[in-house]
Formats: sequence, C-alpha cells, structure tokens
Amino acid sequence: MAKQAKAPQTGHPGPPIVDKLPLPEETPRPVTVLDQSFPNGARTRWHSHRRTELVHASGGLLVLNTEDGTWTAPAGHALLVAANVPHELAAYGCSEMRAAFLTDEALGLALPTTCRVIAVSELLDIALRALAAGPLLYDLGGRGGHLAALITDEITKAAEIQIALPVPQNKTLRKLCRELIQTPSLALDLDGWSDRIGVSRSTFTRRFRAETGLSFAEWRRRLRMLHALTLRADGAPLRLAAQTAGYRSTNALRDMMRRTMAATMTPLEPEGF
Repeated sequence: MAKQAKAPQTGHPGPPIVDKLPLPEETPRPVTVLDQSFPNGARTRWHSHRRTELVHASGGLLVLNTEDGTWTAPAGHALLVAANVPHELAAYGCSEMRAAFLTDEALGLALPTTCRVIAVSELLDIALRALAAGPLLYDLGGRGGHLAALITDEITKAAEIQIALPVPQNKTLRKLCRELIQTPSLALDLDGWSDRIGVSRSTFTRRFRAETGLSFAEWRRRLRMLHALTLRADGAPLRLAAQTAGYRSTNALRDMMRRTMAATMTPLEPEGF
C-alpha cells in the first residue's frame, strides 16, 4: 500500500504535489514504460510499487527519498527503485520523464533489493522512448517485446553511480543527519558534532562509518554536492548554491565537486558548474 505523507501546514504554497503514476501493475507485460510531465519542483506523495521502477528524465535532476537515504540522478542517469520500497520523488528542471516498471521475472538475478542510480546509455534512452510511444499491451513476439528485452538488458548492464546519501538507523545519528540535510551549511566540525551527541570523536566516527559506510567528512561532502546540484537544477545562481551548501566561494564548490566525483569514480559532468 502507498504510504501517504501529510502536507506541511504553512502560510505559503508549497511545491506541486503529484500522485504516483496510474499504472495498472497487473499489466501482463514484463516491462511497461509510461511518459509523464513534472512541473519544476514537483514531488510525489509517499508511495511504493509492486514492481521494480526505473525513472529517467530528459534533463534536470531527480531526487528520491526513502527511509534509508537519498538518491539523486542528474541528466544522463536514472533512479532504479526496488519493489515495495516506500519513497517520494522530486523533480528539478525536468520537463518530461519516463518511468519503466519491470517484473521480477524480467530482471531475474539482476533484481535490485535496494535503490540505485545508474548511467543511461543512448540505446536505453531510445528504447524507453520507443516502448512508451507504443501500445501498453504490445506484442511479446514483435517490436514491443524486442524493445522490452533490450531495456532489461541495458538496465542489467548499466554502471552504478556511487552518489547515494545513506541515512543511519541509529536514532541519534539519524536526527543529526536530518538536521544537516535541512541545513547543509551548518558549520560544526567533527569535534562539535561529537560533543553535541555526547560521545568521543573516535566513537562518533566509528559509529557513523558503521551505519553509513562513509566517513562523516565524506558523507557531508556528498550531501553538499547533492544539495548544490539540486539548487542549480532548480535555477539558483551558482554563488547562491555555493553559499547555501556551505562554501565560501564558487571555486571552493567546484573543487569539492571535482574531488567528490573522482572519489566516487563517476563519469558525471554536472551541468552549470
């Protein structure tokens, strides 16, 4: 069942809220691809799907939130969402996108158990567009069936991009991370955060890495990078994106972006930087 989120009660209109795609998930096809347009800044309500979902936008930035973390897909990449994972999706600078829903049988051993960000090849992009333009109940032995098989093959062979932002399960660390996600520019250093939660520096660093797989410094750099990417995709000036993400200058932000990309071994070339 979909998990519904209550809209915040404020005096100002929030971003547009859209419902999840009206997919009849019992559609008797291994792959179903649908087109959808998203207003800039729009987000879905919390929901889940019984099938694995691939979401790919023609441009801009997609941001996926789950209870376990955040995944961000820049242009040329897609979000791969495991089945039955409650999530919300936000789109920045996107005019159109495609959502593909794949059965367990179609993916076989490549069935994901967690969410991921993958690179989208030109062939995968074309195949998604072509299947979305055809009939929902395509001929399994014809063009539609061949396109579905091609989409599945391209997804299973796609490179994964390591820019996820995992959220700790420990309540204290989780609260700290949520605070930083709300305000990435918070300037406390490692000692300051350790003091804040009442543990030693060594205990803090050990627990944080055990919970997230990242050092605290790596996690915060990744958070600030993703925050800056989101702001730029939403149309914010580069200087404002740098300041809001916690950097004193645009050059400092660019340097951090280059180092973070190199550390994650991504082919990512962010637009607007």
